[in-house]
Amino acid sequence: MENATFSVLELFKLGGPIMWPLLLFSIAVIAISIERAVFIFYYHDLKIDDIALKVSDCIKSKDYSGACGYLSGLTEKRMGARILLALLQQSNPEHNFSVRQAERAAETEAKNCLNSLENGFNFLTALGSLSPLTGFLGTVSGMIGAFKSIAEATEVNAQIVANGIYEALITTVFGLIIAIIAMVAHSILSHIVDKFAARVEGVCSDLVAQLENQHTGK
Repeated sequence: MENATFSVLELFKLGGPIMWPLLLFSIAVIAISIERAVFIFYYHDLKIDDIALKVSDCIKSKDYSGACGYLSGLTEKRMGARILLALLQQSNPEHNFSVRQAERAAETEAKNCLNSLENGFNFLTALGSLSPLTGFLGTVSGMIGAFKSIAEATEVNAQIVANGIYEALITTVFGLIIAIIAMVAHSILSHIVDKFAARVEGVCSDLVAQLENQHTGK
């Protein structure tokens, strides 16, 4: 069978005008996914266990200023350091220690950090939902054109019907591919951020308990 395979450019042309918004969606999905991956994996180190261990040791020795100085030097690359620094800044032994204030400070900073990490995730979700709908719109539009050709043809044969449907379904395929890429990227990145958030919550709870015990200690 001749022309059994097509290049991407040929498929793009067969898909019609709807392929242009799909092209824009695909570029946006790839760009956002790469930007978020670089931001999360390259610009920021989401490990927190090593920081928590060092801060815990400083708290045990009541070296609050040392802990704050240590965390201050890490805030540019370590979001966990920012959150723990906000926690410790509300734990000055010279003032009345408040569990609520310490937790609130850490929670506020954690929300700011998570919002920064999740920036763009909503666009991935939106594009993951919009792409297949746009592809289906192209399919419906193509089917209308195919049936119009059938109605105008003096002699209807299977080739006319098959070619029209074949071309119409191309947009749905591209829309689904874009949606799959968007949702996979969103799932992977969200899992990493959620894992970081859960670990931060556990570390903050442990440090707050340690601070409270030391302050009331005794």
